[in-house]
Amino acid sequence: MKNSQIKLALIQHIYADSVEQNLKNLEAQIRRAAESGANLIALPELHNNHYFCQTENPQNFDLAELLDGPTTSRLGVLAEQLNVVIIGSIFEKRAAGLYHNTAVVLDSNGTLVGWYRKMHIPDDPGYHEKYYFAPGDLGFNPVKTSLGKIGVLICWDQWFPEAARLMALAGAEILIYPTAIGWDRQDSDEEKERQLDAWFMIQRAHAIANGIPLAAVNRTGFEPEFPGAETGIDFWGNSFIAGPQGEMLAQASTGECQVLLAEIDLNRSEQVRRIWPYLRDRRIDAYKEISQRFRDQSDISNDSGSN
Repeated sequence: MKNSQIKLALIQHIYADSVEQNLKNLEAQIRRAAESGANLIALPELHNNHYFCQTENPQNFDLAELLDGPTTSRLGVLAEQLNVVIIGSIFEKRAAGLYHNTAVVLDSNGTLVGWYRKMHIPDDPGYHEKYYFAPGDLGFNPVKTSLGKIGVLICWDQWFPEAARLMALAGAEILIYPTAIGWDRQDSDEEKERQLDAWFMIQRAHAIANGIPLAAVNRTGFEPEFPGAETGIDFWGNSFIAGPQGEMLAQASTGECQVLLAEIDLNRSEQVRRIWPYLRDRRIDAYKEISQRFRDQSDISNDSGSN
């Protein structure tokens, strides 16, 4: 029987000037986390490079690598050396002209045991991801590791309750979101606070609604839209770990590189779900409309008339 106790570490990351320097910094932080007893370590979204999706530039496709390329191999060596599970993030080149935003999961023996391709792809000011990434085609399936079944989702996925629910229904014991999200410097302080509060609330609600722990690991620091620009994204950090009732177990700062640690007992989900049996009481017979893009008034009227 596997040990239900996990010590989770989130590596809140500040972008350095090169891929090699980023990987060196991350390796040092991973080793520090392992020395602190962590056996599950998660890195932010697209951690090797600056957040290049702020602009549409075909040269940025040169940053992509194969699924089993140098980053995955390097993280695998670390995972085996330190006897830890590592969740990394790559700009995946799947084929010529076909790219994904992909999370990779390395088990404690260094083996690539699974990966997840980001399903929800944003196209918003400063986040032009549809230019770079095809939507994921692997569905919402947790990765089985030596520590348990990990439901990995990525950034924009964190706003969609359907993604979290489907991971939970497939047996995920914890949800982990590698993330790259921040503020526009032109937004007011009040708007920034509203955005951050919403980010916390939606994800803590996923933990509550599914009765499982959840963690979001963000990058931090200002990254200009292009070198020397005053415009860009202030990545807000605030990586956090929540329990199965949405309780905050640990939270990082806004602007600092940080190794965030928390103890998690996966067995606690069983106790929480006995008190709040959402999965038992779901009306799966009444949810068929959830697969519609939107329910127009005419559709609702027709439905009512047919009953």
